[in-house]
Amino acid sequence: MKFKLLLAFSFWMLVMAVSCNKDDISFDAPSQELSFSRDTVFCDTVYHQVRSETYAVKVYNNEDKDILIPRIHLEKGAASLYKINVDGKPGYDFKDVPLRKKDSLYIFVEIAPEASGPEAIAEDKVLFQSPAGQQQVVLFSVVQDAEFFIKTPTNPNIISSNTSWTSNKAKIIYGDLTVDQNTVLNIQQGTKVYFHKNSGMKVLSGATLNINGTLANNVTLRGDRNDPAYDTIPKNWNSIKMSAGSTLNMNYTRLFGGTRGLELKQTNATINNSFIHTFQEYGMYSVASTINAKNLVMNNCGESAIGIFKGGTHSLTHCTIANYSDLLHSYNRNGIYASNEWTNESGTKEQGALILNVRNSIVYSDRDNSVSFEQTPGQLFNFTLQNCLIKYSGTSEAGFNFDTNTNVIQSLKNQDPLFVNYFAAKMNMRVKQNSPAIGKGSTTVAATAPTDIANVSRTSNPTLGAYQYF
Repeated sequence: MKFKLLLAFSFWMLVMAVSCNKDDISFDAPSQELSFSRDTVFCDTVYHQVRSETYAVKVYNNEDKDILIPRIHLEKGAASLYKINVDGKPGYDFKDVPLRKKDSLYIFVEIAPEASGPEAIAEDKVLFQSPAGQQQVVLFSVVQDAEFFIKTPTNPNIISSNTSWTSNKAKIIYGDLTVDQNTVLNIQQGTKVYFHKNSGMKVLSGATLNINGTLANNVTLRGDRNDPAYDTIPKNWNSIKMSAGSTLNMNYTRLFGGTRGLELKQTNATINNSFIHTFQEYGMYSVASTINAKNLVMNNCGESAIGIFKGGTHSLTHCTIANYSDLLHSYNRNGIYASNEWTNESGTKEQGALILNVRNSIVYSDRDNSVSFEQTPGQLFNFTLQNCLIKYSGTSEAGFNFDTNTNVIQSLKNQDPLFVNYFAAKMNMRVKQNSPAIGKGSTTVAATAPTDIANVSRTSNPTLGAYQYF
């Protein structure tokens, strides 16, 4: 028994000795430059005192020896707005960092800045110093001052008096922000409104939402993740819900990246010169509403760019209503869906008369059909497609006959509008020089929207859609 214990003890001593010898590595000074997974870290746009997401940079030792990097540090030192973590250790200045041969280490970067104005640039560098020379990774971020609207059990997050938002601070919304009954919220040109995950806005009965962008200074409403990757991802926030009897006036606005864009229930809405795109379900979900839209551009919505339920009155003039999407390819992706019926929250079906006029517009998709009408017998379903270009696959799919219907006036079907770029990442919904949409608009209709979304005259030879070809 003693012999077995002695043998076991000797075995473990041998293992420990071998292990210690393996860890007894000699590190040399670098003789070659390091290499990096990227030489610049573009951090997400960040807001006053809000920590960014964490970004990673890999540092590679390409030498056939183990090295000690003499120094890794932030150029601005302790005064930097950035924080780094080198191989698991936080700080801003690191000495003699080991890196084995043909191996790599991680440097994690984040920023939680103090804003000094409406918008500024935060820059710094991670410096690597060694006998092989100084190297650097540039850190870059846009910093915005922000005003926060946070719903909590003790704060219902309600705007109860007439209010104007200006562009001096970004608006960050956590939870639902409610515009109270008979209250006016004005969102002025250049203002940026960001919604956190599962957040949105509610505009109650009698309230008015005025979004007053300009050509030079659009208003932006989107999710609060500003990394460019999130520009093309839906469901980052919920929606803007307009209650019965509310009013929406929207001009030069960019609205994107949520579950539904505008939820309009018995709402009076005027929408001009605006972009609505990249929504999981609907860009615009309208129930028995009155909508007048001109120079509207839509794309990349799961169920439909525009969903019309329980009728209502809708006028769409010089609109580009497209629906192309790789990410949402399994959804219906209509351009326009219109029905007399709507199923309310309690499951009861409600019906209403519908009037829909689409003029001098493009309604197109990468699906076989871009328009879907479901007419309820006994209910008024009055529609006009005048001087439009649409994707059409047949009566059974579209819900109407294109070729013999007197409500289809001087319109084209199944001719590719030839958009410059319909992919959401680089969306440019202008048409190319050989597009069939050029010169096909009614001059009488164009006179009601005499300039396009870019303020170009279209009073002669009008192009279908929101952009005049010139």
